[in-house]
Amino acid sequence: MKAQQTSQWPVPVSIAPDTLTEIQSELARDWAQVCEKAQQGQLECPKDRRFSGEAWAASQPALLAAHSYLLSARTMFRMVDAASVPDAVRSRLRFSVMQWVEAMSPTNFLASNPEALGLFLQTQGESLQAGMRNLLSDLQKGRLSQTDESGFRLGENLAASQGAVVFENRLMQVIQYAPSTPSVHARPLLMVPPCINKFYILDLQPGNSLVEYAVSQGLTVFMISWRNPLPNEDGGIDACTWEDYLEEGVLTAVKVAGAISGQKQINALGFCVGGTMLASALALAKARGESPVAALTLLTTMLDFCDTGVLDVFVDEVHAQWRERQLGAGGLMSARELNTTFSFLRPSELVWNYVADNYLKGRQPAPFDILYWNADSTNLPGPFFTWYFRNTYLENRLKDPGGVSVGGVPIDLGAIDVPCYLYGSREDHIVPWRSAYLSGRALGAPVRFVLGASGHIAGVVNPPSRNKRSYQVAGGESVDMSQEPDNWLERTDTIAGSWWPDLARWLKTHSGPMRKARTRLGSTRYPVIEDAPGRYVRVRAT
Repeated sequence: MKAQQTSQWPVPVSIAPDTLTEIQSELARDWAQVCEKAQQGQLECPKDRRFSGEAWAASQPALLAAHSYLLSARTMFRMVDAASVPDAVRSRLRFSVMQWVEAMSPTNFLASNPEALGLFLQTQGESLQAGMRNLLSDLQKGRLSQTDESGFRLGENLAASQGAVVFENRLMQVIQYAPSTPSVHARPLLMVPPCINKFYILDLQPGNSLVEYAVSQGLTVFMISWRNPLPNEDGGIDACTWEDYLEEGVLTAVKVAGAISGQKQINALGFCVGGTMLASALALAKARGESPVAALTLLTTMLDFCDTGVLDVFVDEVHAQWRERQLGAGGLMSARELNTTFSFLRPSELVWNYVADNYLKGRQPAPFDILYWNADSTNLPGPFFTWYFRNTYLENRLKDPGGVSVGGVPIDLGAIDVPCYLYGSREDHIVPWRSAYLSGRALGAPVRFVLGASGHIAGVVNPPSRNKRSYQVAGGESVDMSQEPDNWLERTDTIAGSWWPDLARWLKTHSGPMRKARTRLGSTRYPVIEDAPGRYVRVRAT
């Protein structure tokens, strides 16, 4: 079980006198050097992209403010690192200091941002007026705009893969995609996305869609489209539990895909929380003597929550109990709160640069499909969220045989004995790649582990046509999971380009013989309800 953290405040914070003296002396020395260069007019732009523009280089006072800010920030972080406090408290201190430091950057204020001031003078105030219009628009939306949303349309240039909804219930719709090849593999692939966001991260624009690519490889693809629960809706969705999502969501979708394709076993792919739900559902099925999936793919998924990365600052018993009192019996964890939390994990990139560009400079953010999807988050039922938070992030019980029960049935991930393809992203701050790797130890199955470049989303959405990034694999189809992650890493080969072809090759070996593609979607038992992407994905959180 994961060691539970506590947040008992106030926590006494102390720094050894010699260390504090050293930090103070270094600050005084570096500040004197900055002041000397400023007096001589020789300050250069810092190695920080925020201060790299021509307007900064042309203004010694602005550069002095930038250097002063960076020097102060470095000193504050040094003090946090030197503080005599438990590691859990240090992480929270560092996170809090980061929020303050990023908020106080000179780029965030008109008077100390020479680029914004220059635009203000050049446009005779029009840039600031445009910025205020942007601010008012965002206040009406209740969120910060990170992309120009006007050019995106679901079903037209996002989530546009041809298909149909063939099943729906109170939690989800099942989409079946139309074949694009004359013949297809007999065994279909069901994709299980996270319910914290919409499914179309796996079906972005044409040429940037994992669904489109999988279909082009001769795979019959099904997709779960989770419902976005809204306040005061009928059906009791705000009281749905982890068990409900496994039973009415994942396992029901598995049954639908198998029935339509006529296969006793299908293949299944889970992404992020969707992967955690998928593995849990398969363990539940195993506990009942059922094996509905022949091969399992998990993308940036944690089953072992030993290291939860930057999210660890929110994980403690006090927070868990608060959420359980607030939402444990029903209610919604709001999309706005979830989205804000994830944005402030990387405040410089996902918050303050948009404040400077959108409001101070009056610019419109560029259109970007991933950021449009990121803003289209969903509410979560409170009982689902609180169970997930306690049993995974806080107590890390899911990986232990019988560590959790679903519907009174103890589950064991080790009972999942089908071949598994695990993918992690090397710079992932949501699912650290070592946690993704170690999660493979919870499974009783041969594991192929692939490590892609970039982060949580950009690493996954990497189509071959763009020939970007790279991935790392070790020799052979499966990994000796007794190896530590870093030992595995030392033995890998780096392959240029997308990892998608590697996944497609692996899936094809587990997808059965080829047969003529059927153009008719659904079946007599599961007739077409509506065209993809369906109604559920179009519901915006309020």
